[in-house]
Amino acid sequence: MALVLALVAAYGVFLIYTAVVLHWGGLGLSPRDDRRPSRRHHSAEWLAQAGLEGVETREFAAVMAVLFLIGAALSFALFAGALPALVGGVFAATFPVASYRSRRDRRRSEAHEAWPRLIEELRLQTGSLGRSIPQGLFEVGRRAPAELCPAFAAAEREWLLSTDFPRTVTVLKERLADATADATLETLLVAYEVGGSDLDRRLAALVDDRVQDVQGRKDAQARQAGVRFARRFVLIVPLGMTLAGLSIGTGREAYQTLGGQIAVAGGLSVVAACWLWAGRLMKLPDEQRVFHG
Repeated sequence: MALVLALVAAYGVFLIYTAVVLHWGGLGLSPRDDRRPSRRHHSAEWLAQAGLEGVETREFAAVMAVLFLIGAALSFALFAGALPALVGGVFAATFPVASYRSRRDRRRSEAHEAWPRLIEELRLQTGSLGRSIPQGLFEVGRRAPAELCPAFAAAEREWLLSTDFPRTVTVLKERLADATADATLETLLVAYEVGGSDLDRRLAALVDDRVQDVQGRKDAQARQAGVRFARRFVLIVPLGMTLAGLSIGTGREAYQTLGGQIAVAGGLSVVAACWLWAGRLMKLPDEQRVFHG
């Protein structure tokens, strides 16, 4: 006990000294980095990538809580045990996350396929047609896929209100939350603020790079088609076996015993773990955003 009190006292003296003399914040052994994005920032970015930028994180959590209760109630009605109900509720609560990930992946795939065409149109707008960079950007945004149009519309409203192109670019990057959009918009921003005659060349190089990336991802997804189909059996087969066991002989009574409850909870946990593990193995690497604040 004396050693513990001495360590706590020494740590308190360290915190006071670093706060007063070195102006450090936080309770760690090093200064807190306020520039590091918070978890709230990451969750807002993920929701924006899924097209849910108007949804608060607590609302998303509330939906998960409701599904947890529904899943727990159904599992309890099916197996008449608290342990399977808990596991079933946790598994049901992950459905919004899975749906979000599916929607996010679909939106990002559509954006990846659309950006080479959008950048090529932007080259024509700012080159051959002589449009200014903001005007060309908004013209291209009106012909963007439906999932991207709200972001361009919000950026155009910001431009009409403020005529501040850096601020407009920030709004558009936050709404799109895409690595390709970040690189394209930063290229336009530099050309807008500094000027220069090599914008067309830079956009052409960006188009070539995006086309190669899109083709590579399509090839990888095509090779995974059979594996993705087989992954669905991770859920379908155990569920069918469970229903068959309940309807044969004394299957329901067997599930209500202590051993049956433990076996059901373990089986549900293994199914969920295999499902998540298979999804992680098949996940393609995401491009890292390097120009977002």
